[in-house]
Amino acid sequence: MEAERNAILAALTPVVDGIAATFGPVCEVVLHDYRNPEKSVVAVAGSVTGRSVGGAMSEIGMRMLARGDEAADELNYVTRTPTGQLVKSSTMVLRDSTGAVFGALCVNVDVTAANQVHALLGALAGSGTAAAEPPVTTFGDDIDSVVDAMLDEHRHRSWAALDRAGRLDLFRSLDERGVFAVRRAIEQVAGRLGISRASAYSYLSQSRTKSAGGHS
Repeated sequence: MEAERNAILAALTPVVDGIAATFGPVCEVVLHDYRNPEKSVVAVAGSVTGRSVGGAMSEIGMRMLARGDEAADELNYVTRTPTGQLVKSSTMVLRDSTGAVFGALCVNVDVTAANQVHALLGALAGSGTAAAEPPVTTFGDDIDSVVDAMLDEHRHRSWAALDRAGRLDLFRSLDERGVFAVRRAIEQVAGRLGISRASAYSYLSQSRTKSAGGHS
């Protein structure tokens, strides 16, 4: 099975270059191997998000990883990078012959300039309706920076200010987004929250038990 997965990745590697060459400098194509989340990027062409071979998956990839074989393609979604760059993306999961998800082919297109032109034309045409702000997504070759960004997004209140239900909800949300599929993540989360690793494991276990029991 590993040989089959390796063959699929090898077959898609020239496709990465072909797609990026077709759409030009505004396009980036990234091939991921989810078997190694911290260094999932096995091929990349273009430089929209600054990815490089050997880099980590983004939080989008981590969400896919968390869904396992239930993951589905996510097409034509728009996100905003922390620097304000608008990126339209499609993430297409890779499956082996058993149907198991083991990677993804991602296409990222920088639509910042196109969005500015669209806004200008809308203003000239008199349509003043503002579009909803897309969510901010962290792309980076360092998995720790991606996990940190996801933690920052969830920490609207300090750990001390959260009751038990709030703490379990925090761990459940991070788990659903794939944070704990990454090695060392539990230690990183514990350090950021100021709790022991044992406490972090306990909250994670309790959040999974509660979720499996069908409670909200």
